[in-house]
Amino acid sequence: MTAAFDRAADFTFDLAPGDLPQSTRAAAALMFLDTLGITIGAGPMEAGRIARETAVALYGCGAEGLAARMMFDGRRVSVAGAAYAAATATDNLDGHDGYCPTKGHIGVVVIPAIAALAETVPDFSGPEALAITTLGYELAGRAALSLHASVSDYHTSGAWNALGVAAIAARMRGLSRDQLRQALGIAEYHGPRSQMMREIANPSMLHDGSGWGAMVGMSAAILAEKGFTGAPAITIEDDQAADHWEDLGSFWQMEHQYVKPYPICRWAHAPIDALRQVMLDNNLTQDQIAKIHINTFHESARLFPGLPSTTSQAQYSLGFAVAVQAAYGRIGVEHISGDGLDDPLVAAIHKRISVSEAARHSVRFPVCRVADVVVTLTNGQNIASGDIHARGGPEAPFSQNDVVRKFMEFATPSLGEARAGAICDTVLGFSKADSKFSDLGRLIYSAP
Repeated sequence: MTAAFDRAADFTFDLAPGDLPQSTRAAAALMFLDTLGITIGAGPMEAGRIARETAVALYGCGAEGLAARMMFDGRRVSVAGAAYAAATATDNLDGHDGYCPTKGHIGVVVIPAIAALAETVPDFSGPEALAITTLGYELAGRAALSLHASVSDYHTSGAWNALGVAAIAARMRGLSRDQLRQALGIAEYHGPRSQMMREIANPSMLHDGSGWGAMVGMSAAILAEKGFTGAPAITIEDDQAADHWEDLGSFWQMEHQYVKPYPICRWAHAPIDALRQVMLDNNLTQDQIAKIHINTFHESARLFPGLPSTTSQAQYSLGFAVAVQAAYGRIGVEHISGDGLDDPLVAAIHKRISVSEAARHSVRFPVCRVADVVVTLTNGQNIASGDIHARGGPEAPFSQNDVVRKFMEFATPSLGEARAGAICDTVLGFSKADSKFSDLGRLIYSAP
């Protein structure tokens, strides 16, 4: 075993709620709430429905102690199936948090994993829930950095967030250190190393591979619990990976996640926010705009260029997202699904938009996602936004009130204001010593 694994194992099993800085606990509660909001909002969408039906059809469970109710559904499937279904649904709304250096998402598997595992273990405290949440973010995030640094291909989040799920399961189910080591090795070996840019070029329900990341991480932990062995995880135990684990427990990645204002690929957010700022600063309406030119980073410029015919395409379409923002001043679920995909106003604005890659923006990716726009008005005036950071990250953070407003916007249509508000209050109350996860459990398993 390497020093990096020992550090990861100590962190997995020994991290106590009181070890977390107050700011980290607060961030964990907000990310938990934000992810739940997207999980709820994604419930009626086709991808989530298919994932739940597939979990019932293929991932049912006959073993006592390994069955879990699917979130906001209530049917029992295997603990791996429950995590898979919720993570897949969440991934397909694409409004969940992320971490810029990882070029991907963590909470999308962490919250579904905790909710599924909670059905298989005794009740635990709210502070413990925040510690487990933080564990998942910290281990998965470092596995991501290690993977991206060691391979040339850009893999989806499922390739590495599987390790975070395995660690969460090891802690919650009381595995040994050796079983943790085997679980991490199995999760890394079988993690879905799917090609992110392939999905960008051909948007689909595959999204960021996180449904399979949750499935693999959970399966790896149960395999290890039963005695299955795996090769040591390279992203932790290889000599070249050591630097990525040195700051575990001292630098809290949990506090550096971004919250998405829009259910759209994060790569489109800086251009959306740049246009938003120009329109707000100049009190513009869409009918005053003749042209919008976007200067953005390479990956953003490669997003789907046409008008979408599916929700998946809409979430990866830069021009469409900017057009929706111009038309309505916001982007909601209704704009990326159903009749929103055939909006004639959005289609008309889309024709006025052009996109260029800007080297100064590309060199700052992935640490920063920056873009600018030049808006030409119908009177011939040009208005430049200047360089704009995407909102919701460390450069332009959201307040607790911002996150709560977003949660309620996504959760209320499915659950109603009373149930959504109760979930919000319960999660934000997890820092109280007398809070229990079961307080939330009573609210998140039954169908709307």
